[in-house]
Amino acid sequence: MRAQFVLSEIGVGLRRNLTMTFAVIVSVALSLALFGGALLMREQVSTMKDFWYDKVNVSIFLCNKSDAATTPKCAKGAVTAQQKDQIKTDLGKMDGLVEQVHYESAEEAYKHYKEQYGDTPIAATITPDQMQESYRVKLKDPEKYKVVATAFAGRDGVQSVQDQRNILQNLFDLMNGMNVAALGVMGLMLVIALMLIVNTVRVSAFSRRRETGIMRLVGASSFYIQMPFIMEAAFAGLLGGAVACIMLLVGRYFLIDHGLALAEKMQLVNFIGWDAVFAKLPLVLVIGLLMPAMAAFIALRKYLKV
Repeated sequence: MRAQFVLSEIGVGLRRNLTMTFAVIVSVALSLALFGGALLMREQVSTMKDFWYDKVNVSIFLCNKSDAATTPKCAKGAVTAQQKDQIKTDLGKMDGLVEQVHYESAEEAYKHYKEQYGDTPIAATITPDQMQESYRVKLKDPEKYKVVATAFAGRDGVQSVQDQRNILQNLFDLMNGMNVAALGVMGLMLVIALMLIVNTVRVSAFSRRRETGIMRLVGASSFYIQMPFIMEAAFAGLLGGAVACIMLLVGRYFLIDHGLALAEKMQLVNFIGWDAVFAKLPLVLVIGLLMPAMAAFIALRKYLKV
């Protein structure tokens, strides 16, 4: 196959269907940008989970005198020294699950509360004896929270067992929901892009039916005749993939590093790095190249006799 002929035919096809080719590029770019964004969002959620789950604790809150009057679980009264010692001993026996145990007294809890909420009106009504003693348990595997909860929830002297992961779970659920929504919009854009590609190829082949008829008469193979059309679609898709890559790079730069500068405003969040973005770009380009080429190939075989 002569490369010069194929390239010239590609140029002719792109010029004849310039507006439709532009529509293909835009739709492919948007769909692939959403696809890459969804992949990055999923990786961001995973990164945040790894970062935060490694830092959160399981908190075993102990009954105090105030709880004895208001909480059914503490109806037997405030926690005793013996009960506290037993809880600490049992936690020590869970060396396969528990990495570290920190005891926080009511005075320490009150101090931390004042540091965080000292400027609020309600802070003046809280006294140290209203604060709860607690054991802050760091697990080797945060997913094993239920083992600790089952072992200590309902014990005498234990007011509640809380997994701090639940505080973050709503955020992760929201981000996962956004990820699903992005994938849904991506699917819609992908269908639109495929329909545009099929129509562009059909229009291009129809406008050159005389040339393809002559080529058929002189003995050219179907693959030789179809190749320019397939490469037109692949070239448009590749341009769309390149635009999608630029959108992902600009989006990461604007949202995290500059512009909104989320990395500076949300320093407690571990954002994905540039390496994660660059790792997705080859996949976006490959899909941008192959998807239109396959769509064009199927369209030519199914709808056209060239």
